[in-house]
Amino acid sequence: MDGQEDSLERLRLIESRYGMLRDRMIIVNQNMIDEYKKLSQNIKILDSEIKDVKKDMIQIKDALNAVSRELKNFSKVEDFKVLEKYINFWNPLKFVTEEEVLRIIKDKRGVEHTTRRKSR
Repeated sequence: MDGQEDSLERLRLIESRYGMLRDRMIIVNQNMIDEYKKLSQNIKILDSEIKDVKKDMIQIKDALNAVSRELKNFSKVEDFKVLEKYINFWNPLKFVTEEEVLRIIKDKRGVEHTTRRKSR
């Protein structure tokens, strides 16, 4: 009977260990399920944030393209240098107005009339 009691004691010990392992396994499984839910939620949040970032990047890209198109409409330094060359060549400060031309003509006619009268 000693052997039988010893076997029963060992069996109870094994059953007890099995029960503890089963309880630990249930806890581990529950923790894994909880972590899986947290990870799934975090993945959804990250996915949403990635979509927002992509949307923002598209808007930034569109804005940069618009700025780039606008910059193409601006004059370049070379264009200004060509204009400067022509302005310096023409020198608009020396242009005369219509009134000045008429006055000069009038003055010249007046001088011609007086010189003709003097030479007669």
